[in-house]
Amino acid sequence: MALFLPLAAGIFFASAQTASARCCTLKTGASPNATAIATLYDIILGLGVSVFLIVFAFIAYSVWKFRAPKHPVAAQFHGNTRLEVSLTAAATMILVVIAAATFIALPTIIDPPNSNANVGSVLSASLTAPVPPNGKEITICVMGRQYIWRFTYGANCNKTAWQDRLPYSYQEMEAPAGEVVKLVIQSSDVIHSWWIPALGGKVDAVPGFTTYTWFEALHAHELYHGQCAQLCGREHAFMTALVNVVTPAQYEAWLRQQGNAIQSQNDQVAQVRRYLVKQGILTSSGNF
Repeated sequence: MALFLPLAAGIFFASAQTASARCCTLKTGASPNATAIATLYDIILGLGVSVFLIVFAFIAYSVWKFRAPKHPVAAQFHGNTRLEVSLTAAATMILVVIAAATFIALPTIIDPPNSNANVGSVLSASLTAPVPPNGKEITICVMGRQYIWRFTYGANCNKTAWQDRLPYSYQEMEAPAGEVVKLVIQSSDVIHSWWIPALGGKVDAVPGFTTYTWFEALHAHELYHGQCAQLCGREHAFMTALVNVVTPAQYEAWLRQQGNAIQSQNDQVAQVRRYLVKQGILTSSGNF
């Protein structure tokens, strides 16, 4: 009976796709690249489960069919050429299927589709990062540091964010539905890994390097959860991430709100600075 328990479990997980969607398969349907990754994963998982079941069934059959009494006399076999050739051919076909499926899925995973990119204030294009065929995209910089994510919104967000006073947020990213969002991923201390399972594959944030990925959230009013997927220190488990998908109009309104808040805070700081200079506490050059 114990020999057939793994077989029964394999059949259950292979057939009950809906019930096992969260334990054995990837999330899908939120972004085209995530769907392509999940499809490729399902193909490889299906082949792996099939090979496991076939091998296990063959072993179970052999144990039962060729069982022998106590103190058997060992039989001598030269081999089975036909069986060896068949197994080699089957293994080759499996590799061919995996390679073909991978190369078919890769363009959808790597290359983003066209985007409306109606949020005009953050349009950008890059020659070194994934770009939609029509060149329109939204850029968000993702900066990882122990133990939180910082998101900066707008073109050149990894170069002139402070000078341009670009909007930013921590832990929760705002993103418009139906638009291609290019992520510029960096780290300020150790290696982190950006991963929102429903929106695509994970990408490492490496100090001193810039990496890229993209997603296109298909549905507004969705909140997607993620987690740093690289052990980055004692508080690694608490380095979570959220992507709040809103309509393009809501996204543009949020950007204006953040920009106004930054301007208001800068005005307050400038006012305090003028007061300190007037009182002689701070010089006009900024020194005490």
